[in-house]
Amino acid sequence: MKVGIVNYGTYIPRYRLRISDIAVAWGKNPDEIVKSLGIKEKSVPGVDEDAVTLAVEAGFTALDGFTPTDLGAVLIGSESHPYAVNPSSTIVGELLGVGTNYLAADLQFACKAGSTGIEMIAGLVESGQIKYGLAIGTDAGQSKTHDALEYTSASGAAAFLLGSQKPVATLLSYTSYSSDTPDFWRRDGVSCPSHAGRFTGEPAYFAHIMGAASQLFKKSGCKPSDISHCVFHMPNARFPRDVAGRLGFSPKQLSPSLIVDGIGNPYSASSILGLAATLDESKAGDTIFMVSYGSGAGSDAFLWKVNHEVVDIQKDRRRRKLLVKDQIQNKTYINYTRYLQQTHKI
Repeated sequence: MKVGIVNYGTYIPRYRLRISDIAVAWGKNPDEIVKSLGIKEKSVPGVDEDAVTLAVEAGFTALDGFTPTDLGAVLIGSESHPYAVNPSSTIVGELLGVGTNYLAADLQFACKAGSTGIEMIAGLVESGQIKYGLAIGTDAGQSKTHDALEYTSASGAAAFLLGSQKPVATLLSYTSYSSDTPDFWRRDGVSCPSHAGRFTGEPAYFAHIMGAASQLFKKSGCKPSDISHCVFHMPNARFPRDVAGRLGFSPKQLSPSLIVDGIGNPYSASSILGLAATLDESKAGDTIFMVSYGSGAGSDAFLWKVNHEVVDIQKDRRRRKLLVKDQIQNKTYINYTRYLQQTHKI
């Protein structure tokens, strides 16, 4: 039984904070900060928004036209679950009207928790255990004030309804690559994460994405020139471009996925929002090579084949201004003080 993406939904809060405003507040050179990160602004949650509300918004869109009670699983990947003990998945399932006969679980693996949910549900569908499953990556990005992460930590959600009937994109192959590489962490009882600075580059992000990509190339028998589009986790604007080049992909293959340029890094939603943005622009027959990354560390790699069903989804998303690019452009700027208020830092 071949599994695929039957529908998908995305949600990006409309509030934006300019990176230069953060730099000025802390006495940094804004031009140097923006140049080093390649990001000019990031998405910010409203005062009444968190990982659960973002997930619900994306989930409603993904379930549009489907019966919620047909879902056999709801998996929520996030590193900003509102509760330490009390699942986000049951709250989201309740609000979406899923009923009670489903598997609910919260996942945590830094920025790849959402893609991990896709893998798990793919297995459940392929084995015939469930008809449909909903995998959501969602985060209201956490970061300490006056920390490097504050310039990029963003907010957003992407939800993927997986099944075997008339998929928008069929999952051709997938694999994972994991190791104990603690480049980023948040201890119990601590509100914001810490990171190992430069250590997050070569031995963490690049080693794992390239490791997962190499495994998928071998497993699927494909090479970069066979692929229409590629998607990688986007902690900043430089890393995905760099790793794409190292793996042999062109800027044209990567371009549709680069949501980081407009909203920063929405953690668990980063790579899968990039996947949604790419589906928004793809045509039937295209292939999409996607690799997520989560600190700690690991990567999930997927090869998708886009089907003709994508046309109707694109038309509907375009009509309702739900395309990822539309949500990126729908924005209201706030200043740094209001950002601190909306994220409950002051």
